[in-house]
Amino acid sequence: MTTLQIISLLFLGMATGVIAGLLGIGGGMIMVPFLSFIFTQANFSEEHLFHMAIATSMTTITFTSLSSVRAQMKKKMIRWEIVKVLVPGILFGGIIGGSEIFNLLKTPWLTLLFASFQIFSAYQMLRNKKPKPSRELPGFLGLFGVGSLIGMMSSLVGAGGAFISVPFMLWCNVTIHSALATSSALGFPIAIASAIGYIYGAHNLPGLPEYSLGYIYLPALICISMTSVLFAPIGVKLAHSMNTMQLRKTFAFLLLVIASFMIYKSLQLFGYL
Repeated sequence: MTTLQIISLLFLGMATGVIAGLLGIGGGMIMVPFLSFIFTQANFSEEHLFHMAIATSMTTITFTSLSSVRAQMKKKMIRWEIVKVLVPGILFGGIIGGSEIFNLLKTPWLTLLFASFQIFSAYQMLRNKKPKPSRELPGFLGLFGVGSLIGMMSSLVGAGGAFISVPFMLWCNVTIHSALATSSALGFPIAIASAIGYIYGAHNLPGLPEYSLGYIYLPALICISMTSVLFAPIGVKLAHSMNTMQLRKTFAFLLLVIASFMIYKSLQLFGYL
C-alpha cells in the first residue's frame, strides 16, 4: 500500500472512532465504502474486494467497541442484563453468517444488501414512532432469536449491529442513550464471532492479497484500529451532550448518504450504469 493510502486509513480510523462512540454503530457503516475505494486503488481482486472491506471493517470493531464501552461504563448507561442475554444468539448468528452465507454472496448482491439495511435503519430512526408503554423486552428465546439475527446480518454487512439492535431496543421502551450505549457493548461479541467466520470461510481462498487472514486485510486493520480506539471516547462525550432527536437525525442522515452511494455502486457492478 502507498503512503497516501496508509494516511487515509489512519484518518478513517479517527472518523469512525468518533462515530462509533457517538452513535454506538461500530463505524462499519462508514468504513466499508471507504475501504472498498482504498482497496480498489490498491488493485485488489474485484471478486473479493467488497468481502475484504466488510471483513476488515467488522474486525476493527473488536478494538473500537472496547474503547467505546470503557467510556460508556463511566456514564453507567449500558444495560448489561440485555447484553448477557443477547450474546449467545449473536455468537451463533455471527459465526454462521460470516463463514457460510457471507462466502456464498457475490459482490453486487452483498453491496445491495448493505445499502438496503442502511435505508431500513434510517427509516426506523426517523419514523420516531412511540412504542406501546406496556411493551417490554422478550424472554430468553425471543432475545436469542433477535441476537442471532443481529449477529448474522452484522457479519454480512460489516457493521456493529446497531442498525438492528438500537431500533429493537427503542421499540421495547429502552431509552435512546441506553440503547446506544448497550449497542456499543454488543459490538465486541459480534465482531469476534464474525471474524472467526471470515477467517474460516476464506481459508486458503485463491486471489487474496498478501498479509490477508481469510478475508481480513491486516495492514488496514492495524492502521484503523490504532486511531479509532483513541478517538472513540470523544464520540461518547459528544453523545451525552446531544438530545434524543439530534442523535436520531444524525444516525439516519449518515446511513442515507452512504446507502445512496452503495446503491450507485451496486448498479455499476450489475452493469446498469
